[in-house]
Amino acid sequence: MNLYSYIFRRLLYVVPVLLGVCLIIFVIFNVVAPDPAFILLGRHATIEQIATLHRELGMDRPFIVQYIDIVKSAFTFDFGYSWSSKQQIWEMIKAGAGPSLTITLPLFILSNVLSISIALLVAFYRGKLIDKVVLLVSIAMMSIPSLAYILFGQWFFAAYLGWFEIAGYEPGFPNFIPYTLLPVLLYVAISWGPETRFYRSVILDEVYQDYVRTARAKGVSELSVMFKHVLKNAMIPILTQIILQIPFLILGLLLAESFFSIPGLGGIIIKAINTSDFPVIKAMTILSAIGFILFGVITDVLYTVVDPRMRLK
Repeated sequence: MNLYSYIFRRLLYVVPVLLGVCLIIFVIFNVVAPDPAFILLGRHATIEQIATLHRELGMDRPFIVQYIDIVKSAFTFDFGYSWSSKQQIWEMIKAGAGPSLTITLPLFILSNVLSISIALLVAFYRGKLIDKVVLLVSIAMMSIPSLAYILFGQWFFAAYLGWFEIAGYEPGFPNFIPYTLLPVLLYVAISWGPETRFYRSVILDEVYQDYVRTARAKGVSELSVMFKHVLKNAMIPILTQIILQIPFLILGLLLAESFFSIPGLGGIIIKAINTSDFPVIKAMTILSAIGFILFGVITDVLYTVVDPRMRLK
């Protein structure tokens, strides 16, 4: 099977998976969740007021029609209007995506490059002092909650030292840089621990394989073994870890955007949760599901690029 046929088949598989995801979202929001009319109108709403709101929100229609609307929105990205702001949801998402990417994109690049580089270094010096120190520091950093990093960073680096801005985000390059430096650096510190441990474990799994011992027996230098053999064969789990992080770039970082007053998608989600804005929450849930499905397909395709031993089936 050639690459294009494989991609086409995998994209066909996306359709039933997406239909199933839409069904789960429909059940959660339309069957399991409480009636939004009671949330929006309060406990003392009359039957007439509830019935009127149900008609306005389209909740009096048959369940199958409401489910078809969710499916249609997943394929057309027409999510309707927000209950709280009355804005078109897709326009809200497009407006929030830019500020979110100013944090998540540099964070994504820096954290992965730094973590993989350090993991290679400690794997090269495995069992030595630097390996033990890095492992100890990464475990210690993983034990500290994200909120503690944010509060300490804002107090010490912004308020006490005055090195960074906390609020007042300005859109457009390079205006946003002073307001995104601190959250990016803090989240690099937050993600460094778990990612370094993961990449270290993956690389060490390859280090003890038979082909590595064979390469060393043939006189291949340790540096060549690490980069030409170990890293190449460790790319499958590394690619999986990296690519499955990408959907989070779309959703942004909830805590960072909230504490640093960045008008991104995280703020939209928090506001939607606080106001029980179900259409916005459903839209963000559908987008995250689509992201995971599509990037799962991309991951499978890239497997065959980095590892010729795998075949398209």
